[in-house]
Amino acid sequence: MAGLIVFVNRRTLLLILISVLFTISSPSSTQSEPANSTPIPLPRINFSIDQTTNPQELNTTLQIFFLLTILSLAPSFLILTTSFTRFIVVFSFLRQGMAIPQVPPTQILTGLALFLTFFVMAPTWKEINDQALQPYLVEEINQQQAFQNAVTPVRHFMFQQTRSSDLKLMAQLAKVEQMATRDDVPLRVLVPAFVVSELTTAFTIGFILFIPFLVIDMVVASVLMSMGMMMLPPVTISLPFKILLFVLIDGWNLLTVSMISGFQV
Repeated sequence: MAGLIVFVNRRTLLLILISVLFTISSPSSTQSEPANSTPIPLPRINFSIDQTTNPQELNTTLQIFFLLTILSLAPSFLILTTSFTRFIVVFSFLRQGMAIPQVPPTQILTGLALFLTFFVMAPTWKEINDQALQPYLVEEINQQQAFQNAVTPVRHFMFQQTRSSDLKLMAQLAKVEQMATRDDVPLRVLVPAFVVSELTTAFTIGFILFIPFLVIDMVVASVLMSMGMMMLPPVTISLPFKILLFVLIDGWNLLTVSMISGFQV
């Protein structure tokens, strides 16, 4: 009975203490807030289509729309008008030939192909900057002239890597007959011909890469068959030999130098 009384007294004392602390802290917290506090303004995004009588506003809107469209197509221009296609396809063939489709990772191969593309295209992009971008920024030429000056180096690069058979094929499909000089070839014919030529070259390099790896697979498979180890996958045994061969011949160096040399005509 005495213990119960002590427990009740302690509980009552604890409740009183909490009430006193809450009463003391409430006025101070209330006083710390400003009397005329205003809510923090939040940004609001509004998209609407209204009527206008000023043609300049419509012109500005169309320019923004075309700019966003060009930016969305920029990766396609980077892939289809540069050396990126050849690099990434050859690297993919290399992984398949070594039977390690996940090593190196796709992000690494894409980054390597991208930086090698910057290395190969640096002279072309420098020419574009000198002949088109900088004169346009200082208002020496207009937009149309800047576009023509920018397209000329890119066309020159693509013509160097495009096979004449692919160019004739695309011209026939597009029904373009009068092409006496390179200036008469439209971009709608040149770009797909360039892409097809790059794919053909990349597949040719990929076939050459497959030959030594295929020989190793055949030798390992023959040895396993002669030893009666038919249940053991030949890829498991040949993979270390492929990696060893590629490292001993300094494969990354040879592959990179050979592909870059192909663009330096």
